[in-house]
Amino acid sequence: MDHDVLGPEGLDRAFMALADPVRRAMVARLSRGDATVNELAEPFAITKQAVSKHIQVLEHAGLVTRSRDAQRRPVHLDAAALERLTAWIDQYRLIAESRFRQLDELLGATTPHEEQASTPAKKKEELK
Repeated sequence: MDHDVLGPEGLDRAFMALADPVRRAMVARLSRGDATVNELAEPFAITKQAVSKHIQVLEHAGLVTRSRDAQRRPVHLDAAALERLTAWIDQYRLIAESRFRQLDELLGATTPHEEQASTPAKKKEELK
């Protein structure tokens, strides 16, 4: 399935898929390599059918794909899709960091009047 992960609907599907802790754990497992449904089911006390449904949600979101290898049907993580999500998040993180830097600079800049007002208090504190 070829989904535009960065389109509004693609983002919704991807983030809704990742909102579930079981699916996040599956993505974490798949980041180490391909796995079958049985391998993905091992750590969970849920049925293989439930695991298959979780995989279908991840597939529909464009985060994983399945292939056929003889009798095996391994699930693959689409690292490029995760990279696109990360890039989307990073653009907003960078904007927020820039604003925080500007605020830090603004708060860090003191006027000579403010320095004079704080100097007697500092000297008084040093004398104690």
